[in-house]
Amino acid sequence: MSNNEFKQTERNRVRRLAKRGSYDRETVYAILDANYLCHLGFAVDGQPYVIPTLYGRVGDVIYVHGSNVSRMLGQAAGRSRLCLTVTTVDDLVLARSAFTIRINYRSAVVFGTGEAVSDDSEKMDALKAISDSVLKGRWEDARLPNQKELDVTTVVRITIEEASAKARTGMPIDDAEDMDLPIWAGLVPVENGIRRAGRGHAAFARNRTAGLSRLNRYQIIGSSDETLDRNRRQFNHG
Repeated sequence: MSNNEFKQTERNRVRRLAKRGSYDRETVYAILDANYLCHLGFAVDGQPYVIPTLYGRVGDVIYVHGSNVSRMLGQAAGRSRLCLTVTTVDDLVLARSAFTIRINYRSAVVFGTGEAVSDDSEKMDALKAISDSVLKGRWEDARLPNQKELDVTTVVRITIEEASAKARTGMPIDDAEDMDLPIWAGLVPVENGIRRAGRGHAAFARNRTAGLSRLNRYQIIGSSDETLDRNRRQFNHG
């Protein structure tokens, strides 16, 4: 194992369809960096909980944040063992049989220990990382957190100890006896991005022109026509 890979352990080993798994750091980090919403798993008195929350990554650290009264953050900040998952769905994979409907996806599972961030400077860096994860460039446009806001915010540092990635790509896999059924099969692309700004999106901007200018310069992410081309090339039933 090189420094570019996470060590395989009982916690992070991909068991089901292991050939789809990866322990490569850059693969895991690319999946994390392409998203902003994770699901954070923790346990309180033996009862497991999984809560969606925003996050940001800086090197081998993931930051999450929220209110000081958050049960999730209170538990996570106390050096609890945590599991964080992220998934991007790229396509709905529609086979001719309902039994073989799938999705094309990229996912990462991260294990680490939570610790509260007490230093205001690191808090600000963490909040910027989360803001950049949600929308790159928004931190520079917005008013930055003041001391009162920092004081009522809990930021938790999760150092990545173990991680793995898993992905599926490709077309549907139908049974031979289903191939001649008069049923369309193929990929339905799933958009994972920001819809282009329209006039209504700047309703809360005092200066409508400035508001639209800022909205339109944010990166717009969307699927290309590649998936539709693959459908047209490989599937003609319908």
